Amino acid sequence: MVDIAFIGLGAMGSGMAVNLAKAGHRVFAYDLVPAALDAAIAAGCVASPSVAEAVDQVDFVVSMLPTGAHVLDVYQGPDGVFAHIRSDTVLIDCSTISVDDARAVGEAARAKGFMMCDAPVSGGVAAAAAGTLTFMVGGAAVEFEKAQPILQAMGKAVIHAGQSGAGQAAKICNNMLLAVCMIGTCEAFVLAERLGLDAKAFFDIASQSSGQSWSMTSYAPVPGLVPQAPSNRDFTNGFAGALMLKDLRLALEATHGVGMTAALALKSEEIYSEYILKYTPNRDFSGVIDMLRNK
Repeated sequence: MVDIAFIGLGAMGSGMAVNLAKAGHRVFAYDLVPAALDAAIAAGCVASPSVAEAVDQVDFVVSMLPTGAHVLDVYQGPDGVFAHIRSDTVLIDCSTISVDDARAVGEAARAKGFMMCDAPVSGGVAAAAAGTLTFMVGGAAVEFEKAQPILQAMGKAVIHAGQSGAGQAAKICNNMLLAVCMIGTCEAFVLAERLGLDAKAFFDIASQSSGQSWSMTSYAPVPGLVPQAPSNRDFTNGFAGALMLKDLRLALEATHGVGMTAALALKSEEIYSEYILKYTPNRDFSGVIDMLRNK
């Protein structure tokens, strides 16, 4: 058992923190939302009134925050992580932020003598609660080795992507691909409907032929095909369209930095921008099928 501070108990972080507690670790949880802290306490975590008190004397800090600005402030602010941890505390940021922000906070940590990994996740809210996330980890080999046992308590796969920032690079490339694939999957289902092809028949064929993808077989946007897919819950409790749009924009920001034009990602950004305006930002990204169906 080790002592872990967990900062950020949102839709993803709440399940992750609980799984660390279930694994036998003592988890000092912090969030700005009182209800999130109450839920963490009920699930076996210890509430902390501030970042400073959460991270004081722990072995690991794990964070799951909305943006790069939040990450930089939580770690580098006057009452942040760097100002209050022991010299041997290992830092793991699981937020999805830009590669540049991940490298900046990682470099700042190492300049102070701390070990830090960027370890964004794939899998969504259900996987966070079930402890079956995939972690893409950036950092030196020794940092990855230190972080790996903690990440394994929250996921089914923990993969070392490379040096600092490589985890974020893998995440934004992965989600750029996912955004494009989901739109293509949705358009295919809509075309099948309009041609009079039964959705189940199309699913059975495409899921075993060259059209197969994760968007089809694990996250089908039509209800009744994949039991765990948000389409069965009216697109609730999944991966919010607003978060997919955020990740797409991080990917497009990265393309600018390397002189690349990603035509399909640009079109996907346009489609998801329209989607979250027409529907609620928290509705699952696969619900974009309804907007495409109604065009």
